[in-house]
Amino acid sequence: MVDAHQTFVIVGGGLAGAKAAETLRSEGFTGRVILICDERDHPYERPPLSKGYLLGKEERDSVFVHEPAWYAKAHIELHLGQPAVHLDPAAKTVRLGDGTLIAYDKLLLATGAEPRRLDIPGTGLAGVHHLRRLAHAERLRGVLASLGRDNGQLVIAGAGWIGLEVAAAARTYGAEVTVIEPAPTPLHGVLGPELGGLFADLHRERGVRFHFGARLTEIVGQDGMVLAVRTDDGEEHPAHDVLAAIGAAPRTALAEQAGLDLVDRGAGGGIAVDSALRTSDPYIYAAGDVAAADHPLLDTRLRVEHWANALNGGPAAARAMLGQDTSYDRIPYFFSDQYDLGMEYSGYAPPGSYTQVVCRGDVGKREFIAFWLGADGRLLAGMNVNVWDVAETVQQLIRSGGPLEPGALADPEVPLESLLP
Repeated sequence: MVDAHQTFVIVGGGLAGAKAAETLRSEGFTGRVILICDERDHPYERPPLSKGYLLGKEERDSVFVHEPAWYAKAHIELHLGQPAVHLDPAAKTVRLGDGTLIAYDKLLLATGAEPRRLDIPGTGLAGVHHLRRLAHAERLRGVLASLGRDNGQLVIAGAGWIGLEVAAAARTYGAEVTVIEPAPTPLHGVLGPELGGLFADLHRERGVRFHFGARLTEIVGQDGMVLAVRTDDGEEHPAHDVLAAIGAAPRTALAEQAGLDLVDRGAGGGIAVDSALRTSDPYIYAAGDVAAADHPLLDTRLRVEHWANALNGGPAAARAMLGQDTSYDRIPYFFSDQYDLGMEYSGYAPPGSYTQVVCRGDVGKREFIAFWLGADGRLLAGMNVNVWDVAETVQQLIRSGGPLEPGALADPEVPLESLLP
C-alpha cells in the first residue's frame, strides 16, 4: 500500500530516473513515487542504441530497464509522453505540458542530455540524423541496412564514442563510411594522441575513411535529400546520409528556469550538485548526465555522461532523498564495443592532467591495459582493451591514491593486485 503523506517526483525517464524509483521502493519508501518522462516509451538504457540494438543483435524489448508491468506492481505512477515544462521550487510544484500540476516533497532531476546540433546549412534535409533516443536508433538501423544494401555513403561528423560505434555498425552492414573530425585523432580529448591513433587504425582496417583537422560547413542536397558534405578546408565528400555525433549538452532548461545553480558551459555545464547529489535547493536533487557533482575522491566538479553514472547515480540520489548519509564517489567508468575490440575505461585523466601513459601487454595485437599517470605517480585512469576482469582492480588502484612504479605497471609478470597498498 502507498502512504500518500509524502510525494517524491522524478523528472526524467532514463536509466537514472528508473533506478532511482526502484531504489526508493527497495529502501522501503512507502510514499507516492511519480516518474515523468517526455518520451512515450518506458525508461530504457542507451548503450544498446549504438551497439547491440543498432547492429540488429538485440531486440527492441531488451533495452528497457524494467518490464512495463513492473511500474504498476511497484506503485510507480508514470506520466509518459509528458514533458515537465515549469518547476516552482517555492510552491514545490511541477507543471506538465498538458497543464497537470504535481506537488512534491522532494524532487529528482534526471533530465539527461540532448545531442548537439550542427549549425550549418542543410541540417533540415531528410538524411541528417542524431542518435540519442530509441526512435533515433530505430530510424538509423533501417538507414544503415539500406546503405549497406546499396553501397551507400554515410558521413559522420565527430570521432567520439558514438561516432566510432556507429561507424563500426555501418561498416558491419556494408555501408561506406567517412568520419570528419577537427582533432588530429579519434577520441583525442579522452585518450590523447598516445592512443587515439589506435582507434583510427582499427577503423581504417575495416575501410573507414577519416578526414582529420576539418569541420563540416555545409550539407549539400537536392529535392530534400543529402548529396554531399563540404568542410572548412574546401573538401567535398559524397554522402547519402549524415550523422551528427558532436557530443551532447545537459538538459538544464527546467533547472535554469527554476533558478537552481548551474555550471558554466565552458566547464562542462550541468546542474551543480554536492557529493550527495543535492542541488542549491535542499528539496531538489539531480543525477545522471545532467548532474555536475562535487566528487569527493577526485576533488573536482565532474559531469559524466556514461551509462554507469546513470546506473549508480540514480540510486545514490534516491538514498540521499530518503535522508541517508550519501557521498557519491564512484570512479567514472564507460565501455565500448567496436568490431572485435572491447574496452573499459576507468578514471578521469583530461588533457594536461597526466604526464605519462604506460602500457601493459601487446598494443599491436590490441590486447593491453593503458595507465595514465600524474606527475606525482598517482594513477588517474586506466583502459583495458580486450583484457577482462581487471577494471575493478584498476579502480582500486585509482582509489589508493599512492604513487605507482611505471615499470611495475608495464610488467605483465607483476600482478596488478600486488600493487595495491
